[in-house]
Amino acid sequence: MFSDLSTIRNIGISAHIDSGKTTLTERILFYTGKIHAIHEVRGKDEVGATMDSMELERERGITIASAATHSVWDNHNINIIDTPGHVDFTIEVERALRVLDGAVLILCGVAGVQSQSMTVDRQMKRYNVPRIAFINKLDRSGANPFKVTEQLREKLGHNAVMMQLPIGLEANFEGVVDLLTMKAYYFEGDNGENVVEKEIPDSMQSDAETAREEMLDAVSMFSETLMEAILEENVKDEMIHEAVRAGVLSLDLTPVYLGSAYKNKGVQKLLDSVVAYLPNPTEIKNTGVDLDNDEAEVEIISEIDKPLVMLAFKLEDGRYGQLTYVRVYQGKVGKGTTIINSRTGKKHKVGRLVRMHADEMQDINEAGAGDIVALFGIECASGDTFTDGSLNYAMSSMHVPDAVISLSIKPKDQKSQDNMGKALGRFVREDPTFRAGVDPESNETVISGMGELHLEVYVERMAREYNCEVETGAPQVAYRETISQRADFSYTHKKQTGGSGQYGKVAGYMEPIEKDDEGNKDFQFDSQIKGGVIPTEYIPAVQKGFESCLDKGRLIGFPVLGLRVVINDGQSHAVDSSEMAFQAAARGAFREGFQKAKPIIMEPIMKLEVEGPSEFQGAILKTIMQRRGQVIGTYDADGFVQIQADVPLADMFGYSTDLRSSTQGKAEFSMEFSKYAPATADVTKELKEKYASKIPDDDE
Repeated sequence: MFSDLSTIRNIGISAHIDSGKTTLTERILFYTGKIHAIHEVRGKDEVGATMDSMELERERGITIASAATHSVWDNHNINIIDTPGHVDFTIEVERALRVLDGAVLILCGVAGVQSQSMTVDRQMKRYNVPRIAFINKLDRSGANPFKVTEQLREKLGHNAVMMQLPIGLEANFEGVVDLLTMKAYYFEGDNGENVVEKEIPDSMQSDAETAREEMLDAVSMFSETLMEAILEENVKDEMIHEAVRAGVLSLDLTPVYLGSAYKNKGVQKLLDSVVAYLPNPTEIKNTGVDLDNDEAEVEIISEIDKPLVMLAFKLEDGRYGQLTYVRVYQGKVGKGTTIINSRTGKKHKVGRLVRMHADEMQDINEAGAGDIVALFGIECASGDTFTDGSLNYAMSSMHVPDAVISLSIKPKDQKSQDNMGKALGRFVREDPTFRAGVDPESNETVISGMGELHLEVYVERMAREYNCEVETGAPQVAYRETISQRADFSYTHKKQTGGSGQYGKVAGYMEPIEKDDEGNKDFQFDSQIKGGVIPTEYIPAVQKGFESCLDKGRLIGFPVLGLRVVINDGQSHAVDSSEMAFQAAARGAFREGFQKAKPIIMEPIMKLEVEGPSEFQGAILKTIMQRRGQVIGTYDADGFVQIQADVPLADMFGYSTDLRSSTQGKAEFSMEFSKYAPATADVTKELKEKYASKIPDDDE
């Protein structure tokens, strides 16, 4: 257990696809002595990077699941989480950032700020994560760290300050000039392990002095002492350190470091900056809610001698049962400790406590506040809080985006049938963005997720890890239904079957929710009943009746959103009225009003970003236009084009194949959910006909 919390750093490594996250993590592990040989992501030795421990990750050369490891640099304990770049696995980034204190945002020296860089940056802002930037791949043709730093300022709104200058670029990239120490650093040896300090080359002296002045000007905003020292021309390194650290911790400054992880340059200096500027656990304000005090917000203090509070942020089913990754926020946990799940109230005894290194583990006896470790054999869900029972706190949960695409799957044989249930149960527990269920109409098993690649990976993992071969059906897009105008309703539910009957009348109107409305955008219920025409005790039943109709709209059977229901009249019966009767009346009123309110189908629109050589700009635009895409902007620089567009998800299936064949495999794309928009007339007609052929007309 680490008793000095100031020596702990919990950091994440996040970036757009193929920016070099896993390659950088591999170098960090090598320089900190955690591994003794470097392996590449798509290496010729077929070993694969340490952090890509899943066979599928090594084959595809991508990170699918975030991996945790621990290393030591300059007497500081660093817990590192390497996260995926693909938007399909966004939950992995989301839950990593939820428990981290700081992050390294990697940017490609050629492509700069890309679509997923923006998504990751948004996620960091959501959890107030201080970050430093690392511009990677400066050995590649077209690398320009000055342009990338400018993009950090313009596209992401960062106060980005270059702390280094490159010595040479592209094939001539040799090392970096540190603007703080005003020394040149070269990385020599077979794997760049020897950091050699030299004087700045004469040809760069004036550029370095100008850049240092700019850097001092920017960081002095965070320290009056430094500002005075600059005026008196008596600047000391410690003053700059303190100012940079203050700017990073307040999220108002992003120091920029340079290098090439693949060529083993700049990584050690980045590690120095992680230790120097990113926060330790005591410098981050963590909050939870007190479940015994009406969920009042409470501060969780990173101290070992306080009562235990820890968050389970990631689950994995491994060879030895469920592995639960936890971040200890307060107190300490050890072997034999009894812990209580705040959500379920269940008690668990900690049998085995481990520190993770990708898929390897090291047994430990105890872990304290600020640490990230893993437990075995604890049944829980992602996002559960554990305490020692002396207090009943829960940590705030993480943001889980809605699934946008579904596939129907069916096992090829009986053996696969049994294994499919086990596999789906495990994947749903592990990944909150992956959903599985049975469609009540078709009786098919349906899986839903964040994109084609997301579901493709899970189908592949079923075959590999569970020996479960499945056939997949056509992808199903998550459409929605809404109304386009106001409509009145007045419905009476009456049933007499001898003895007391059922009676309830509900009247009012429904209308679309305005765009600038600050309330719930999916459904609002407003009771304007006066004079007790509907008794107060039945109002919740009326609301429940309306809400029960939202899961399945009347047009194509998809959920309804953007609807405000106002009830202003009704009638009850002294004997025959009941909650059940008013629920039924509300359902009837919904059917009546929904048909009058000109219902429309909403389809998910994806934000698409395509990147490729400028010579293929016309071909790329053609692929977007063929898919009903609307181009929002194009960015062309150094023979490289970036096109952003809004495209309906329904038209995006098979896009990767189409794009590759149109650009000789030289373009790549990423997409994420943007919004819902009304479907076109022909799409609406097709969907309605399909639904009508499946479902007999049914008014109940």
